[in-house]
Amino acid sequence: MPVPAFTILKHANLKTLALTGAGQRAGADRGDPQIAVRTLAPDAVGNLGVWECQPGGWPVVDRPDTEFTYLLCGKALLTDDQTGEVVEVNGGDLIILPPGWSGRWDVLETVRKVYAIY
Repeated sequence: MPVPAFTILKHANLKTLALTGAGQRAGADRGDPQIAVRTLAPDAVGNLGVWECQPGGWPVVDRPDTEFTYLLCGKALLTDDQTGEVVEVNGGDLIILPPGWSGRWDVLETVRKVYAIY
């Protein structure tokens, strides 16, 4: 059985990679956060890809999985329900949201991120 080829996407290409529109972010309660996505490594364990979201906000309640995400560009506020802490995140920031996390995303400027959910 042949070994699958590896994937390399240069940083500059990640910022301009064509994504597929997927409508409004589920659970949105502020703005009109339209999302677009491109799945990477569809045969990999977990969900890997590039995701973009326009301004808006939504709650996250008792996250069922882990998300490892690196912001390529944009600006958002992340609010942690447990501590009440609000953190501004920007392009270049790394975020890890663990299972059970509850809080809120508020996208202030269109965000594009590379993510792995498992």
